Amino acid sequence: MRIWISRLLIAVVTAWNIQVAIVFIISPQSFVHAYELSGVAGEAAVRGVGVLFLMWNVPYVFATVHPVRYRLGLVFALLMQLTGLIGESYILSTLPVEHETLRGSILRFILFDGAGLVLLSLAWLLTRKQDDTTQVLQKN
Repeated sequence: MRIWISRLLIAVVTAWNIQVAIVFIISPQSFVHAYELSGVAGEAAVRGVGVLFLMWNVPYVFATVHPVRYRLGLVFALLMQLTGLIGESYILSTLPVEHETLRGSILRFILFDGAGLVLLSLAWLLTRKQDDTTQVLQKN
């Protein structure tokens, strides 16, 4: 049961990330202004972030398939969420207050990555005991 709950938690984060990636790739014009970008170059930058989101989700997919067997994928996903949260928080701290739209966009990513970090941490905790038990059984 713990594995299935973990899969669900990881799948939610994975789906969020992939959904954002697809929307950024397909409809970048909807987001260029939120990041104070414009034109073809701005759309290419947003599409590039979408592609990066897809790349970053490879370990999440493996962790969703089997959070114990692919535990390292879950650990990588946790570290990636934490890195995103720290990096985005730093970026927000460097933005002048008058860039309200940009600050709001970065804040949404902070909340998004923070929620993802909580869900992935819960999945990691739920599978931790299972993982320890599996290792003991394999040794015997």
